[in-house]
Amino acid sequence: MASLQVSGMAVSGSSSSCCSHKSLVRASINGPKIRIGPLSLPRISSKDFIEELSIRSGGYGIPITTQMEKGTGPMTSSSDPVVVAKLYAIMEAVADRIEMHKNIGEQRDNWNHLLLSSIHAMTLTAATMCGLAAASASGEPLAGLKVSSTILYLAATGVLAIMNKIQPSQLAEEQRNAARLFKQLHGQIQTLLSVGSPTVCDVNEATENVLALDKAYPLPLLGAMLERYPSSVEPAVWWPQQGRKQAKGLGKKIEGNGWNRELEDEMREIVGVLKRKDKADYLRLSEKALKAHKVLAFSGPLLTGLGALGSAFVGATNPWAVILGVAGGALASVVNAVEHGGQVGMIFEMYRSNAGFFKLMEESIESNINETNVWGRENGQVYEMKVALQLGRSLSDLRNLAASSSLRNIEEDTEEEFGSKLF
Repeated sequence: MASLQVSGMAVSGSSSSCCSHKSLVRASINGPKIRIGPLSLPRISSKDFIEELSIRSGGYGIPITTQMEKGTGPMTSSSDPVVVAKLYAIMEAVADRIEMHKNIGEQRDNWNHLLLSSIHAMTLTAATMCGLAAASASGEPLAGLKVSSTILYLAATGVLAIMNKIQPSQLAEEQRNAARLFKQLHGQIQTLLSVGSPTVCDVNEATENVLALDKAYPLPLLGAMLERYPSSVEPAVWWPQQGRKQAKGLGKKIEGNGWNRELEDEMREIVGVLKRKDKADYLRLSEKALKAHKVLAFSGPLLTGLGALGSAFVGATNPWAVILGVAGGALASVVNAVEHGGQVGMIFEMYRSNAGFFKLMEESIESNINETNVWGRENGQVYEMKVALQLGRSLSDLRNLAASSSLRNIEEDTEEEFGSKLF
C-alpha cells in the first residue's frame, strides 16, 4: 500500500514537471516578436570591378564585356562562340607553322655544316693534287692529277657560289626567329581566350599577324627568298604596318587606366633612347656585317677559280701556276671557314632582327601614348612593367634611365647608356 502511494506521488510529480515545462515553452512562444528588416549591403560599382579585371588581364588591352554592363544579369564573361572557334583555328595554324619552321631551320642548319665540310674537302684535296702533280716527274700521273685537281676546283667553285647565294646559316636564323615569334603569337592568343572576351577585331588582328610573319620569314627558297645582299640595311619587320597616330591633346590632363603625365614623359624618353642608341647601334653593326659578308662571298669563289686555273697549267715552265693552284686552295679554305664556319650571314640577320625588335618597341610605345582615350590603351602600370622586362631592367632602373635621358637633353656632354641590358 505504501509502494502504491509512493508511485502515485512520483507520477503526480512527473506530471506536474511536465506541465511546468509546457508552460515555459508556451511562455517562450508567446514572448515579444522581433521584426527583422531587409539587410542593406554596400553597392559594388561594376565599373571599378571591370577596371580591376582589365588590370589583371596581363596588359594585353583586352576589353572585358560583362552581362552587368549590359544590365541583363549577373557578371559573366560573354564571347561569341564563332569568334572563339576562329581563334582556335588560328591557333592550330600557328602551331603547325611553329613545327614547320623548327624542322626547316634544323634542315638548313644541316645544309650549312654539310656543304661547308664538302667544300673544304674538295678544296684541300684539289690543292694537294696540284702540289703532287707539280712534284711528279712527267707522264700520266701528271695529267691525271692535273685533271682531277681542276675538276675538284671547278666543282668547289660551283657549290660555293650556290652556297653563297642561299646562305644556309642565314636561312636557319630566319627560321629560328620565325618559330620564336609564332610561339609568342600562340601564347598571346591563348591569353586572350583565357582572360578576355575576344571579338571579331581580335580575329582580324591575329590573322594579320600570321600573314605578316609568313611574309617576313618565307618557307620556300625559289621566288620568295629574302634578299641576301641588300643595297641598304633596314630593320626586320614582322608585324602588320599601320598608319601612325598623331599625338593629340598633349596639354590635357592624362589620368586613368594606370596612366599619368609622368608615365607618358617616361615612355617618350625611353623611345628616344631606343632610337638614338639601341636601334642605331644595331643598324651600324648590320652594315659592317653586310660589308664583310659581301667581301667574303665574292672572295671564296674567286680564289677557287684561280686555283682551278693554276692547276690546269701545272707542269709548264711558269712556276706561278703551281703557286696559284696550291695557295688559291689554301686561301679559299680560310675564307670559307670564316664566312660559313663563322656564320656571317646569321650574324647579319641577327643584328637586323634586333634592330627590328627595338623598332617594334618604339611603335608600340608611340601607339599607346598617342592614343587620346586612356581607356583605349594598355594599362599603364602593367605596360611599364612589360617594357622594363623587355629591356632587362627593373621598374626603378627603367625610371632612372628615363631620368638620365632627360638630363642628357639638358647637358649635352653627358654620356647616354643603352636602353636594353639583354643584348
